[in-house]
Order: sequence, then structure tokens, then C-alpha cells
Amino acid sequence: MAAPGEAAIRVHGLSKSFGQVQAVRAIGFDVSQGEIFGLVGPDGAGKTTTMRMLAAVLQPDEGEIVIDGVDVAAEPELAKLHLSYMPQRFGLYEDLTVSENIFFYAELFGVSRSERMSRSERLLSAAGLLSFRRRLAGQLSGGMKQKLGLVCALIHTPKVLLLDEPTTGVDPVSRRDFWAILYDLRESGVTIVLSTAYMDEAERCSRLALLHGGAIRHCDTPSRLKESMPGALLAIPAADPRGMRDALVGKPGVLGVLLMGDRVHVRVDDAAKRIPELHALLEGHGFPGAVIEPTEPGIEDVFVALLGQGSAS
Repeated sequence: MAAPGEAAIRVHGLSKSFGQVQAVRAIGFDVSQGEIFGLVGPDGAGKTTTMRMLAAVLQPDEGEIVIDGVDVAAEPELAKLHLSYMPQRFGLYEDLTVSENIFFYAELFGVSRSERMSRSERLLSAAGLLSFRRRLAGQLSGGMKQKLGLVCALIHTPKVLLLDEPTTGVDPVSRRDFWAILYDLRESGVTIVLSTAYMDEAERCSRLALLHGGAIRHCDTPSRLKESMPGALLAIPAADPRGMRDALVGKPGVLGVLLMGDRVHVRVDDAAKRIPELHALLEGHGFPGAVIEPTEPGIEDVFVALLGQGSAS
């Protein structure tokens, strides 16, 4: 097993095409033991294809993947003993109880009965599912199903955990509980790679790879990615955010505009110079008395800015 700070996962020159579509383009990254590494990008960016290649369920066209010292392409079955993969639709058996699902996955990985009992007790407790162990999986809420899927994925104590958008469609409370489990796993030395569509979750990762068009465009910690964002960010509350967005796009000094709920985030080249100009501009477009204040960027702001997309809805 990799020591803390050493690479538990090494990826180099990884590519995959489906017919004429190149889904992944020569990507590479290392993930240290005990790190939470996030893959962020729009639909079609290559996140799921990358996760499936890491999990040894999809053969790459080119490139190398080494997980915990095992060459995944050369020895996929051996690699699977070192990792656990939770796809977007995890294969729970809805006509089995919570405990029966866990025991089934324990059997698949050769976990002894004594270990299975102690591990399932600990994992169910951490997931808040102890009182539901006799309930059919099909009768669980979406959040509970995802937590049960995570328990099943962890029953053989993998060193590397691969999670493909694990909290999509899950309620906020269950998402919080899910992340509490991930933090505990990280503290115990488990290496985690996950893809996510939630930018607030991306903020919680140790490092992020921003994918677009099958390639990694930027890779760094959330804080350093924010520091690398060009320009300054301004936040403007608006009763009509789309109308305000339309009034701002393409104006002098405006580098990008992003809708954020009932606010508009405006990236400008010089905040001190542009704030008075924006006040006058918005006044002329029927937005008098707009409150314009500098704000800290989030990962969504950074993603749009670094990929050069001037505006988004």
C-alpha cells in the first residue's frame, strides 16, 4: 500500500474513443494515498469514461493506469481486489434486505463471516442505517440507497474508492452524511476519486481536475484554482437575473457573466474602475440602485472562467 503522500493512483496518457468520438484525450494525473480527488466537468466531458477505465471495466485505447502498484490494463482482476467502484447506478438488489445486499457483496469479495459481521456493523452505524438492516433495499429513500451502495462498496476494505457522481439526486441531508463518511475514510487512509456535478462538493475535494472535451484543462487544489482565475468577481442581487445578465454580456471590461440563483456574478478586468461604469450601465437598462460588491469566486465561477466561456445560464 502506498505511504501517505505517495501516489496510490498513477494515470499517464490515457485515451479512449468510441467510433469517431474521442471521449478521453491523453489525460494524466497522480492521486496521493489518503486524498479525495475530484473530476469536474459538463456532461460529455469524459468523467464516466475515465472512472470506468480506472475501475478496470473499460479497456483504454492508450495509456497506463497503476493503482496501488498494480497495472490495471495488464492485471484487471488483481486491480479489482485493491479498489471498489460505485457507478452512477449501483447494482443493489431491491428484493433483498439491507443486510442481505451487504452479505452478497461480502461473498463476492471473499470476506469471511466474522469480518463481514464486524465490518457491516461498523459501516451501517457510520451510514446511519443500523435500524434499517432488515428493510428491503427497494423500500429505501434515494439517499439511503446511495449510502447502502457505499457500504457495499466498502465491505472488502478497499484501498482505493471510485465514485461516479455518487450523490446525484440525493437530498441535502443525505449528501452531508455521505460526505461525513468520505472524510472518515480519508482519515483512515483510503484514496478516493469521485466525479461530481455539484460545485459545492467539488470545493470539498483535496484537488480537482477540470475536464472539458475529454481533456484535463486544469488540475490543482480548489484554493489555487480560485487564485488562478483571471480578473475580479462582482456579485449583484437581481429581481430579473437573466435580464441583468443580458444587459452586461459583452460590455467593456466584462470578462464573463454567470447566473447564480437570484444573483449575477460578473467577472471584470478591474473592479475599482468598472463598478461605477456598471452602476451607470444598469441604471440605463432599468436596474436602478443595483448593489455591486466584490465576492470570492466559487468553483463554478472558476470553471467557467478558466475554460474561457464568457457567459453561462
